[in-house]
Amino acid sequence: MGRRALLLLLLSFLAPWATIALRPALRALGSLHLPTNPTSLPAVAKNYSVLYFQQKVDHFGFNTVKTFNQRYLVADKYWKKNGGSILFYTGNEGDIIWFCNNTGFMWDVAEELKAMLVFAEHRYYGESLPFGDNSFKDSRHLNFLTSEQALADFAELIKHLKRTIPGAENQPVIAIGGSYGGMLAAWFRMKYPHMVVGALAASAPIWQFEDLVPCGVFMKIVTTDFRKSGPHCSESIRRSWEAINRLSNTGSGLQWLTGALHLCSPLTSQDIQHLKDWISETWVNLAMVDYPYASNFLQPLPAWPIKVVCQYLKNPNVSDSLLLQNIFQALNVYYNYSGQVKCLNISETATSSLGTLGWSYQACTEVVMPFCTNGVDDMFEPHSWNLKELSDDCFQQWGVRPRPSWITTMYGGKNISSHTNIVFRRSFTMLPRLVLNSWA
Repeated sequence: MGRRALLLLLLSFLAPWATIALRPALRALGSLHLPTNPTSLPAVAKNYSVLYFQQKVDHFGFNTVKTFNQRYLVADKYWKKNGGSILFYTGNEGDIIWFCNNTGFMWDVAEELKAMLVFAEHRYYGESLPFGDNSFKDSRHLNFLTSEQALADFAELIKHLKRTIPGAENQPVIAIGGSYGGMLAAWFRMKYPHMVVGALAASAPIWQFEDLVPCGVFMKIVTTDFRKSGPHCSESIRRSWEAINRLSNTGSGLQWLTGALHLCSPLTSQDIQHLKDWISETWVNLAMVDYPYASNFLQPLPAWPIKVVCQYLKNPNVSDSLLLQNIFQALNVYYNYSGQVKCLNISETATSSLGTLGWSYQACTEVVMPFCTNGVDDMFEPHSWNLKELSDDCFQQWGVRPRPSWITTMYGGKNISSHTNIVFRRSFTMLPRLVLNSWA
């Protein structure tokens, strides 16, 4: 779906007589951030005000009056009180300013829609911490980190904006988000249809729960990106796992791997699974940011970065040592395209603007997304989905157990035909946390 078609759909939301009902479908590839000109990033000046709104920590209980300041951003350069609209970004798992500065579509259409842009930060991320610096120090404090509480925050914020901004009271609001934020945008329209006239949900995997889709679908898609980007590229990656296993069998092999991969810390035998998980997440991240233009969303990268990576992975039939040297060159495209990095840190895969702690907790409670690989239909080591293993890990880390059926109970799974005005656009924005953190 092109930008013009999306714009027409948004305009249909704005019409008071709009009754368009779109059948929702899961989409996994593309990008919410694709600009009008697909060869370059959007040249839009992102000027906004940083504001705060006092939210209740618990919207669904009556025994506490504790509040916190939710951060949100407002850009009203093109907003018109007469005939205008409000585009509301349903913030996801990270710093809202980072998401705002890396969002293209809303800024592209603001003038044509006479729109006020609002970017709402998700509770427990960025500066919107309900218990300040202690938000993650006590699992009892984390009990309020749920999608339901976040949606209630968005509803209260919209009420506040309409009540306090002259001219906004009767204007239509459209929810927009990508990945987890895309799920929130869709769920917001489902749960609060009186608040938003429609939702644009990009890369919103609302079916990636329980057994609604096969657990291996996502990693097959990632593998397809690499297979199509270079001859034998995915096969080289598939062969690399056993090569790492063989090379790490001895102390000298571990030392050689540390040097060949230019790692910041010496490898031990206990680090090997973590090393392979780190490499796997790197390939996943590359698939998510395989934009046709240079970008620095997760890391500074060239246009079509997977094609650049695959230039180093053309021949899988080489020695283990040469294959791992080629793997390093490929990894270096992601981690050191700027040439400024002295060593690679296997504890980091993306910007610190992502809230890894918050997402780890959410993946241990209600956002339980089954992922698996078999090493045949995909380029990764075989890894089955193991709910008990996840549950035990979550209990050890957070003292909680996941509820794998809760999201489908709350939001309907595939049974959402009664909902209207939700556009599920093919996009691929912020899914890395959804994948490997579900395995961790």
